Amino acid sequence: MKRVVDVAFAALALALLWPLGLVIAAAVTLGDGGPAFFRQERVGRGGRTFRMWKFRTMIVGAERSGRHLTVGADPRVTRVGAVLRRTKLDELPQLLNVLRGQMSMVGPRPEVRRYVAFYTAEQRAVLKLTPGITDPASLRYRDESELLAESADPERTYVEHIVPQKIRLNLAYAASATWLTDIGVIWATVRTLFARGRSRGVESRSAPLGDDTARKSMARSAIGR
Repeated sequence: MKRVVDVAFAALALALLWPLGLVIAAAVTLGDGGPAFFRQERVGRGGRTFRMWKFRTMIVGAERSGRHLTVGADPRVTRVGAVLRRTKLDELPQLLNVLRGQMSMVGPRPEVRRYVAFYTAEQRAVLKLTPGITDPASLRYRDESELLAESADPERTYVEHIVPQKIRLNLAYAASATWLTDIGVIWATVRTLFARGRSRGVESRSAPLGDDTARKSMARSAIGR
């Protein structure tokens, strides 16, 4: 039933959103002349790797900079990319991964091999699950980039604190998940994205982009979520 829900949701979303996808692809390409899409190798179910699709949000060649995490106001993120990341529209092409059976609508976000290598034997249980576009851990850590910006060592914080917490949340969810709970997570994701859009509008009016104090205060407030 989960696969049926995945295919139905992905097919319906692609049928409804393909005009938006064309607009986004054009905006990304016109922004700096680079390709519209970005593919990255991720670790999927059973430890098998696959190519995950996204709309490109960073400058061409950003992956060669040696930085593996997006932290705060990352200078590699383009102007169009910043909007796509904030609204999560950069993830739309992963609907194709869902149709191909490489991903699910709801499941743990697929990780790059660099960080999977740090998994303990217990944590590798998450690799028995099909990775997804959204999951409870992604909702909990929706402000991950801002949280990492507050750390003196973002990569260590990610590996030692955020990743283990995400895995625990995903394994706990999977233990009792049904296709109905998956629909609930999808609905919660949509609501969160709309809420973020409204809150960003308020923040942009009340706190100028150059106000470092305001930005740090917003990031600290996210830690308690």
